[in-house]
Amino acid sequence: MMPPAALCVHLCIGQCYAFSVFNIPMTKLLGISAAPPPGGWNLDKLATIPSAPGDWTLPELGWIFSIAIFVLGMAAASLGRWVEQSGPRAAMFTAALCWSCGFFISALGAFVHNIWLIYFGYGVIGGIGLGIGYISPVSTLVKWFPDRPGMATGMAIMGFGGAALIASPLSVWLMRIFTTQNHIGVAETFLVMGVVYLLYMMVGAWIVRIPPADWKPSGFVASKASALITDRHVFVYTALKTPQFWLIWWILCLNVTAGIGVLGQASAMSQEMFPNHVSTVAAAGFVGLMSLFNMGGRFFWSSVSDLIGRRNTYTIFFVLGALLYAFVPMTGEIGNVVLFVLSYALIFSMYGGGFATVPAYLKDMFGTRFIGAIHGMLLTAWSVAGIAGPVLVNYLREYNVTHGVPKAESYNSTMYIMAGFLLVGFFCNLFVRPVHERHHMAADESVPKPAEVQVE
Repeated sequence: MMPPAALCVHLCIGQCYAFSVFNIPMTKLLGISAAPPPGGWNLDKLATIPSAPGDWTLPELGWIFSIAIFVLGMAAASLGRWVEQSGPRAAMFTAALCWSCGFFISALGAFVHNIWLIYFGYGVIGGIGLGIGYISPVSTLVKWFPDRPGMATGMAIMGFGGAALIASPLSVWLMRIFTTQNHIGVAETFLVMGVVYLLYMMVGAWIVRIPPADWKPSGFVASKASALITDRHVFVYTALKTPQFWLIWWILCLNVTAGIGVLGQASAMSQEMFPNHVSTVAAAGFVGLMSLFNMGGRFFWSSVSDLIGRRNTYTIFFVLGALLYAFVPMTGEIGNVVLFVLSYALIFSMYGGGFATVPAYLKDMFGTRFIGAIHGMLLTAWSVAGIAGPVLVNYLREYNVTHGVPKAESYNSTMYIMAGFLLVGFFCNLFVRPVHERHHMAADESVPKPAEVQVE
């Protein structure tokens, strides 16, 4: 029951990947009351209708997602130790309250047309719920599945990658129900989703359990510690002083920067690179397909890492990923949509796989005792990548188009830069070595008090 408990949380907080479905409707909130067209508003045609004076712009709304992802990493880093001490039930309960309250505050912001309330509600309060909820089941799953830690975390984290497949149509369906001739039902949709997510996440908090001390599954035979898999433990703040932590930090940051930058532009990119072959409907289908590979890759690659090792798995990510990013512009030049889709399917499977494999990588390096807190610290890499990736893609494309580069070729330089990032990640992964024994805790050592933690 532990993977379903984790999925109850991750299938809810993963809604953030589908938040873009609200962007166009939220640019028309004032336009609804100012000039409704004959017969009322059609959600499918909102993009073609000019916004009213004072309505929010897409760049303003784009900050909602960026703030939420940034706060996710900061909350995971600052509250990871509390999550370890309080246990998964308290953490999931707190995450449910924060995530649902973020929707409730955002509903008020949409109703009174105050974007700062949405920044605070969804971005800050919801972002705290994202951070706590994301790391809350990790340590517990690793302890329940000591023989397959990659598979265990992959089962939970794949819910985060695939949640958009549920949240996107649910959001559109709810908005259709609440939209009237003079009103788009964004605020009501936020309220309903806040209630649904609160109840569903509470189920996860109710059924989650931690294993007894030193629990092992029936027939379990512990594998011998190898060069890159320790059977010792490293205290969370000691881990921050090791080169291994910062190498893995850059591994995650570079992998996510490359993936998340194009994730938000996948629809526009497919239409601009193949203007006569990819329609708006086909582009939406392409984004849905990428979500499936993002989700499936989290389970597949994390399970593979249990067989071939974490460093070998990331080597595949960086080498194959760099080749695919460099190959994407060629698919546009030859006009081959099939190769374009296949390339991105593999890219997004490895993007998702990177998220799911990294907790097991940390477990191999630092042991299981403080894995949740260390994982929380590492997610600051996601905060940085969540801003750097989209900014690079958006501004490089804008620069290219402004300087006369055709839209079909405007992403080429971006793809080459992302390939370069992955090559840097390859060398970071290559330099990972076992944690020096001086950082290991003794078998009977208690957790150091804050005053006893020495900073080197």
